[in-house]
Amino acid sequence: MASLYDRYVLPKLIACACGGRPVARQRSKIVPRAAGRVLEIGIGAGHNLAFYDSSRVESVTGIDPSAEMCAMAEKAPRPQGLSVTVEAAAGEALPYADATFDTVLATYTLCSVTNVGRVLAEARRVLRPQGAFLFCEHGLAPDEGVARWQRRIDPFWRRISGNCHLSRPVGATIAANGFVIEDMASMYLPKAPRFAGWNEWGKARLT
Repeated sequence: MASLYDRYVLPKLIACACGGRPVARQRSKIVPRAAGRVLEIGIGAGHNLAFYDSSRVESVTGIDPSAEMCAMAEKAPRPQGLSVTVEAAAGEALPYADATFDTVLATYTLCSVTNVGRVLAEARRVLRPQGAFLFCEHGLAPDEGVARWQRRIDPFWRRISGNCHLSRPVGATIAANGFVIEDMASMYLPKAPRFAGWNEWGKARLT
């Protein structure tokens, strides 16, 4: 059973941390590339919804294991005419048939899932053969000094931030789990502490 902190405090902290201007700029770089039937893994408070191009997207299905986050996403702003369905579900066990979606999107999600390999396997399963896996995630920095601090802080950080890992590699993990990365960019987020600010974003396809 989720603690009172997990149910009432953590969702608001996550919504605040993931709704800042630097993070919004990152979302604006990747979310408009989604097309067709879209599955968003870890929809959270629905911050991505405002960035979808409704002329390219047939529908958006967003999942999150937190009922509290799903309730926030239901109320989040989105373009007029965008069809959105929000469901409480975990990325490790997606309740959808094989090859259902044209785009699978993950933003600031892979850091906190329980089993990232399983989530990526499920993303492959529900993605159509010519579909796109779009991602924008924070993770392990390339600078050893920063990475060393990430590994030191990680055990404490996970306990207060909903299982968020600072030191999970992003692109390397996606590539190691059945995807081919077609394009990827990276940077430290401005005004963010470097131990939490390394971002990688781009597009991958099925192998």
